[in-house]
Amino acid sequence: MLDFTLRELLTEIAGIDQCVTEFIRVSDRLLPASVFYRLAPELYQGGCTRSGVPVYLQLLGSDPALMADNAARAAELGAPGIDLNFGCPAKTVNKSRGGAVLLKEPELLHAIVSAVRQAVPSNIPVTAKMRLGYMDKALAIENAQSIEAAGAASLAVHARTKLEGYKPPAHWEWIARIREAVRVHVIANGEVWNLDDYQRCRALSGCDDVMLGRGMLSNPFLAESLRNAEPAQATEQLWFRVLPLLDTYLAQVMLDLSERHVHGRVKQWLNMLRRQFPQADILFSQIRSHQDPRLIRQAILAQSGSC
Repeated sequence: MLDFTLRELLTEIAGIDQCVTEFIRVSDRLLPASVFYRLAPELYQGGCTRSGVPVYLQLLGSDPALMADNAARAAELGAPGIDLNFGCPAKTVNKSRGGAVLLKEPELLHAIVSAVRQAVPSNIPVTAKMRLGYMDKALAIENAQSIEAAGAASLAVHARTKLEGYKPPAHWEWIARIREAVRVHVIANGEVWNLDDYQRCRALSGCDDVMLGRGMLSNPFLAESLRNAEPAQATEQLWFRVLPLLDTYLAQVMLDLSERHVHGRVKQWLNMLRRQFPQADILFSQIRSHQDPRLIRQAILAQSGSC
């Protein structure tokens, strides 16, 4: 799940079939249209990125009726699909009965998905994402079956529990167990960073489709590599392609946010890029103390000139 600007940038590169927004928190009311437009500006352009990739709008909450009302509003505004978040492991989210904590209650999962499915026109898919469980995997299959029985069109499964967080490994073999227990389309997620991970994930999970998260942030060309079934190019070659993306991202964020927030957003993405690119580590150290976007751009252009 990426912000709007990153979705626009990354879907211009081949390999991505569908995106999901950052979650929209549903807690106590029917949200105004402005909230949906702010987090999903693609609604202004038919629910797709400029390159034509559909963007499902993701909701997070625990009240079936409120989730249904907000899903209906999102559909009215043009969302091509509604995704339900049962996977977020963040403590603040779980504390307020959102995300992965709901995996303790299969009946509630069913109620939420069912209410949303009934509230949304039949031509608009309702999908869900879950983890293998909260503290353990005891309810993994029951949760998936509850989501399926309620009418979900597909189910993305992150192959770890909330307790396991993002610590390797991802338990792809558990996704296979879920696939065998349901008929709904299952999508594998978790710990796919390169072509080898992708191939092993598909082999162990039995899934044809894989959802990418942090892997795409650390390598914007990951989906392209997987689509072509080719190992990624050398980091030196790829970095030459990353730098223009960083510069474009900086320019767009400067238009979207007040200046004092720009540096944090750019550093956040650059920090993820450090996982794959030694050059990103060098650039990050150069701009670590910068808050002026103009100084950050100078550092990006200086690296571009040295490539």
